[in-house]
Amino acid sequence: MEVLKQRILQEGVVLSDQVLKLDALLNHQVDPGLTMEMGREFARRFEGAGVTRIVTVESSGIPAAFATAVEMNVPLVFARRKKTLLADPDAYCERVPSFTKGIVTDIMLSRDFISAEDKVLFIDDIIANGDAARGLIKIIQRSGAELVGLGVVVEKSFQPGARAIREQGVRLEPLVRIKSLSGGTIEFED
Repeated sequence: MEVLKQRILQEGVVLSDQVLKLDALLNHQVDPGLTMEMGREFARRFEGAGVTRIVTVESSGIPAAFATAVEMNVPLVFARRKKTLLADPDAYCERVPSFTKGIVTDIMLSRDFISAEDKVLFIDDIIANGDAARGLIKIIQRSGAELVGLGVVVEKSFQPGARAIREQGVRLEPLVRIKSLSGGTIEFED
């Protein structure tokens, strides 16, 4: 997606060789028009896969996942990172480290919103080390649902997450792939 690459170049902030801050478009402020374009692109890429449900991890994956769910006309379910008083005590749960937060959290998905009959498309914002993605994939597998693929807005291909997910046999579709942040410069793969 050329428009997404241009926006990342204009509004992304390289904090280190490993960290790209995308608060202006994905993680704090959301551009509805761009987000809907991302949803259309994910829907196009996974058209014909029989998707019955979109899943994501709160919170930064929600806008792109919602846009995809709108385009595919299927429900969106997001895994929570925090237990609340209303949390389902029987929810699927996985402990996962967070690359950007530097902590370990639980992600939880209610058994009420995913079943063995589902064909699930997992949408997320960024894949770096892939810990959250692997955790949610384990939850999807335990539910008995079929994972048809993982769509990510940004793949940081210089980090191991996407490669590890692909090695599991999961179809991973990034909208853009970043191969380097060295020297404060964003370098995309073709």
